[in-house]
Amino acid sequence: MTGRALADHGRLLEVLEVEGELLASSARGVDPETVVTYAPGMTLGETVRHVGSVYRMVVSWLRSGGDVPTRWQRAPDGDQSVEDYLRVGLRELLDELSAHDPAEGCPTWWPLDQTYGFWRRRMAHESTVHRIDVQQAAAGMTVGGIAEDIAFDGIDEILSLWFTHRLGVLGVTNSWAGEVAVVAGKRRWIARITATGTASWQAQPDERADATITSDPTGMYLWLWGRRPILTATPDGDRAGVSQLWHLLRLATH
Repeated sequence: MTGRALADHGRLLEVLEVEGELLASSARGVDPETVVTYAPGMTLGETVRHVGSVYRMVVSWLRSGGDVPTRWQRAPDGDQSVEDYLRVGLRELLDELSAHDPAEGCPTWWPLDQTYGFWRRRMAHESTVHRIDVQQAAAGMTVGGIAEDIAFDGIDEILSLWFTHRLGVLGVTNSWAGEVAVVAGKRRWIARITATGTASWQAQPDERADATITSDPTGMYLWLWGRRPILTATPDGDRAGVSQLWHLLRLATH
């Protein structure tokens, strides 16, 4: 993996703005104590506060050069709703990211991408995943889709940033060794699992693997993020490898 986003950085900034606003508007009028279906232990209100706090953390980290400690779960001010708390943080983050070329250097937590583009990509997907959380939790609400180009970029990001880098940082060891092909539409990735680490890359159509997991692009995006049950994607080959991939991603993205 090179760290390069598959989607254009201007597009990712637009997605961040749209998804952040959708997240806020989807939470309006819903009981904040509503349980989020696929995020164990989280409620709808906590999810919105979490994202608003992440937006502020990123801005603080960028402006300080990565040196100032930040708090993850800051509460809204006074009578400010969680939706307004999120919107204020979103606007501040958009202003900060828009003021810098995506290729400009800045502190990040991924060695392969130390640029403002990293945060455009990371925050676009942070907002998308949690927008899905809120819409799935709100009874009767239609869960909006994910554009194909963003789904492809998100699949690539979770495999490179979380499955490969994050698991390496955590030092996770594995009980199954082999390669799982991740197939979404016309694109294919290989996720390699060994006793001592993980790796992933964009694969050619004829690259072989011990197991395969297949879905449409949006379905694979949600499956990798644990926003769909494990059986909603189609496995082939060694099922233990598919199960190991699933459970490793739950550790990486917890």
